[in-house]
Parts: sequence; structure tokens; C-alpha cells
Amino acid sequence: MAVWLLALGGTVLVAVNSEGPVSTRATMPGIESQQAFDLIAERFPGAAADGASATIVFVAPPGETLAAAENAKAVDAALTSLSGGRQVSRIVPPSAGSSISADGSTGFASVSYGVPSSEVTEESRAALAGAVEQARDAGLTAEMSGSALKIGTRMGAMELAGVAIAAVVLLMTFGSMVAAGLPLITAIIGVAVSFLGVWAVAGPLEMAITSGILALMLGLAVGIDYAMFVVSRFREEHDSRDDAEQAAGRAVGTAGSAVVFAGTTVVIALAGLSVVGIPSLAKMGLAAAGAVMVAVLVALTLVPALLGFAPDRVLARAQRRGGVQLPARRSVARPWMRLVLRRPLVITLAGTALLAGIAVPALSLQLGTPGDASLPVTETQRRAYDLRAAAFGPGFNGPLTVVVDARGAADPKAAVASVTDSIRATSGVVSVSRPTFNQAGDTAILTAVPSTGPTDERTENLVGNLRTARAVVEAAEQIGYEITGTTALDIDMARKTKSALVPYVAIVIGLAVLLLLVVFRSVWIPVKAALGFLLSLFAALGVIVAVFQWGWAAGLLGVEQTGPVMSLMPILMVGIVFGLAMDYEVFLVSRMREAHLNGRPAHDAIGTGFRQSSKVVVAAAVIMIAVFGGFAAADEPLIKMVGLGLACAVFFDAFVVRLTLVPAVLQLLGERAWWLPRWLDRVLPHVDVEGGSIAQVGSVR
Repeated sequence: MAVWLLALGGTVLVAVNSEGPVSTRATMPGIESQQAFDLIAERFPGAAADGASATIVFVAPPGETLAAAENAKAVDAALTSLSGGRQVSRIVPPSAGSSISADGSTGFASVSYGVPSSEVTEESRAALAGAVEQARDAGLTAEMSGSALKIGTRMGAMELAGVAIAAVVLLMTFGSMVAAGLPLITAIIGVAVSFLGVWAVAGPLEMAITSGILALMLGLAVGIDYAMFVVSRFREEHDSRDDAEQAAGRAVGTAGSAVVFAGTTVVIALAGLSVVGIPSLAKMGLAAAGAVMVAVLVALTLVPALLGFAPDRVLARAQRRGGVQLPARRSVARPWMRLVLRRPLVITLAGTALLAGIAVPALSLQLGTPGDASLPVTETQRRAYDLRAAAFGPGFNGPLTVVVDARGAADPKAAVASVTDSIRATSGVVSVSRPTFNQAGDTAILTAVPSTGPTDERTENLVGNLRTARAVVEAAEQIGYEITGTTALDIDMARKTKSALVPYVAIVIGLAVLLLLVVFRSVWIPVKAALGFLLSLFAALGVIVAVFQWGWAAGLLGVEQTGPVMSLMPILMVGIVFGLAMDYEVFLVSRMREAHLNGRPAHDAIGTGFRQSSKVVVAAAVIMIAVFGGFAAADEPLIKMVGLGLACAVFFDAFVVRLTLVPAVLQLLGERAWWLPRWLDRVLPHVDVEGGSIAQVGSVR
């Protein structure tokens, strides 16, 4: 315990002296929009292609225009207050024909900063907010948006409510305040170490706050569960022998071994995010994997250490007084298991059909990056989005940036003019700005405004059409041009994510199946586990699509406008859900295999293992659902989606797949469930997750 307290104190000291997480936009090497950003940075020195920006939308009072003397004076005064900012590099005021609406009532100013959004100071943000307030005081309607604004992700009441629910579930499960509090205390210590560790390295590694939040969310959930499994097994072992030290050793040797392999599957799935090719996603996965590793270490060391302080206090009051277990008739495990084992084929078909039906919306999955339109109307970014869309059209909220490399052209200006004419003639383009050349005169930047919004599928088609049609112009003018901007970057990220999804799933499932093959020494158990995971995953994605894309019950979660599912969501879900699914698989099936190895027939071993582990698995699932469900109330769209998706995935996987389909399928397979070819049995290493070697020697010493 002293070592863990020292580790906690050390991470606190390092974290308070670190820069902390940064606000960075996801980047993806190898895609066109990213290459175009790099070209801008190279050809326009000091332009800060990745620099922060802000847009201030001004609306004149009803019946007036911005050109009126008083209104124009108010706009100029607001922008003048910003011009002296040391981080402001350029301010483009509203101008007729480009950034003032046709009726003259609405206009917007663009503010560019010479630093990335992560480096915009609070002073600069305060000056931006002050300019907006100054315009409002002058009688104008003014709102702001852009990357320069900071949107924080905060722990709210719902997240804390998840922890409170976990405490209640633990108390109901164990019937002891000490037993209920121990997993909570150890999980909080573990997640504090991991979260502060992520905070300490976030600055140098350029990690976003979402990496820390994901580590917090996942570390808290698995930390409680892993500690609970060890405590539950300790109570079981301590009830059958007087020596608490021996009971703790056997608990760690059995449940602790299962925790190691369950945690390893989670780490494999999360660390596998590094192969996708998305740096920000890789950092999120590694941060969460680190939190899981800390949770495993806590379960193996801190939990038994704390058990040593009060070995008897973790027992239920009835056990402490009379040394008896709670009556089995109070559990619903026996009747449920009798039903499942009596009708295994019907249960298997019904459970599979249920999850397949819930997964149907996933067939309509549309990936993208929900922007300001997905924010509640209480946020100034959402109001600015609506004002701009109403006055200029939805495309003005997501313009396309065209970078023309005219180094090979005989007449760069004429070549850029040809590009402008070609883009302007493309269906779906509302307007094209005048080109801005670099100092050398060989590179130009254009802005093309689509007729549709940034998350509209027609905008994605437009980007594809522009890229297809450019070959003719490039060949004729001896130039090259690329399309980028926030909208194009989001589209490219979605496409690359889709292409990386199948290989990633194959890698993760392949590695985890090999691991489960070693653990359970069975061919069918890993295959069944992987298929069950896919059912849970697609069912959870079906819920995400139904809520965030179709709008079903969206109001209950504060989703005021539907849109695409976050591009990173499916891959992130795969990594996390697979690891969690394998947790329940290991904890449940290991007890069944333990009973089978102890001489029980396969059919009897199913019921025995189910009765021994189902109560703890149910409690663990409820705790995870409560923790993840609390994060569905977060402000950050990705965290909100992940929270809801994980809560649904845990529910489907624990209650439908592991506690229903797994025993039903094992009943259908019978003894064949534990079949392993002899040649494979000789090749695979022997791992004792069930603690058989401990039972043979009769002691852990």
C-alpha cells in the first residue's frame, strides 16, 4: 500500500508541473487534405495552416443593415478591439459580395491566429469574447465559432452518479461495507495514477483531453471489476478455510490469473489501435491501455494488501457470525440456467435474432465529424452556425480550401484562373473566392463554398467530383491542385477509417483468439467468443446510428441535431468492446472449465461455473453500464458517443451473449466444447488460469 501511495504522490507532483493535455485536431498522414495543409505551411511561411481561427457573425437589428452608420461603427469598433492582440495575425472584416448576405442584414468577420488552437491563451479568448459582447452592447446580434474557442470536457453529475450506482451494486453484491468499499477505493487510486500519468505526458506527446477522459472512463470501470473479482474469490476461499493469507493467495492465483489474461486482451485490443495509422487514435488507445495495465497491477497487489488489513471485515455479516454462505435460493441463477440448458437451441436462435435486429441500423452507418451543428443551442458556436446558415446557406459553415501548385505552369495566374473556372462550373459549388498567391507567385489558395452543409452526403460527393474532374485541368495547365479544409479533412479521415476497420478487426480478433486458445485449450471457445463479440459490437453500433444519426431518443441525451457518427467511433468501439467482452468470457468460462477439470461432466460444469460466477459478472456489468452511461452526458461528442456505445455494448455482451448465448452454445456442443487437436495441445504452452496447480500442491507457499 505504501508503494501505491508513493506512486500516487509521484504522479501528482509530476502532473501539477506539466502542461497537461492539449486541444489538437486529429491528423492522419497520407491523406490528400493533410498533404495540402503541409503544402500551405511550406509555400506560405508564417500563414500557420494549422493556426487557430475564429468567426464572428454580426446580425443587424430587424429592418436594418450592417451598412447603416451606427451598425458599421459597432462592427469596426468590435474588430478594432481585437486587432491589437499579440496572437492575432489577420482580421478580415465583413465585405459586400463575399461575407455580407444579399439583404445586408448579416455578415461575418474572420480572425486568424498565428498559433495552433492548443496555444491560444486565455487572454486571446477573453478578447474574442469581449469583442462579441461589445457588439451586443451596441445593439447587434453577435455570436462566435471556430477552433480558437475552447470547449472543455468536465466531470458532471451523471459521471459521479455512475460511481454512486457502482457503490450500491457492490454493497448489494457483497453485503459488507468494507467489501463494497475496497474495489471502489483501489479503483480510484489506480485510475488517479493512470489519469495523472496521462496528464503528465500529454503535453510532450501532444495528447488531447479525450485521451485522459477515455483512460479515466475505462480505468475506473475495469478497476472496479477486476478488484471485485479478486475480492469475491477471496470471500469464497476464506469461507472454506480459516487461513486468510492462504485464501488471498488462492484468490490471486485463480481470479487474479483470470484478471491478467482478461486485462491482456483489453491491452491487445487498445494497443492495436496504433496500427490504424491515426496518431490521435493511437494515443487514445495507448493511454487507455496504460490505465488497464494499472488496474491489473492494482488487482494483483493493492487489493490483497488491503485484504490483509481486514480479512474478516470483507465477509458478509452472516458469514462472520455463523460462517455460512447466503442461501442459493435467493439467486435467479438456478432457474435462469435451467431454462437456458433446457432449450439451448431456441435460446441461441432467439438471442442471435434479437441482437441482429438491433444491429440493423448499423447498415446505414455514415461516418464524419459532428461539428457545431451537433451542439446545444445554448452554445454560441451553435447559434453562430445557425445564423450563418440562414443568411448564406449551409455550405458557408464548411468551405473547401483549394491549394494550387503552379510551379510547372508557364503562366501561373492564367493556370489558376482555369482552375477557378473549372471549380465554379462544378454542380454543387455556390461560389469561388479570388485566389491568394504566395510571395513567389507560384502557389495560390482558393475557397470554394458548397451548396450543402459540411456533414451532408452531397458535400462528400462534391469533393469526390472535384478531385475526379481535376485531371483534365492539371494536364492542360501543367499544374497540380489539392482540396483541403476542415470539411475535406473530415471526409478523408472517414474514408481512411473505413478502409482501416476490417484489417484492424482481423488483427485484434486473431491475436485475442490465439490468447484464448492458450487459456482455455479449446478450438470452439475462442471462435464462439469472437462471434459473440461481433454480435454485441454491431448491436451497439446500431443503437449509436439510431440515436445520433436517425435521431431516435436523441433529445434524452442532449443531441439536438442528427448527423454522422464520429469517424473514430467504430474503430475505438472495436478496441474497447472486444477487450471488455473477453473479460466476461474469461471470468465466466474459466469457472466452467475449472469445474470440468475437477471431474464434472461438461453439462454439469456449465451450471456449476454459471452459479459460481454469474452473480459477480452481473454486478460487474451493471457497474460498467453505470460508469459508461454516466459519460454519455459529457459535452464532448466523442465521449458522449463512446459512453452510450460502451454502455449498450456491455449490456448486450454481458446479459445476452455471455450469460445467455454462451451457456446455450456450450450445452449444444457438450464435450466437444473442450475439444483441442492433439498436435495443437502439444504445441500450445500450458497456462493455469483456473488454479489447478494450486489445488494440487494444496498451498501457495
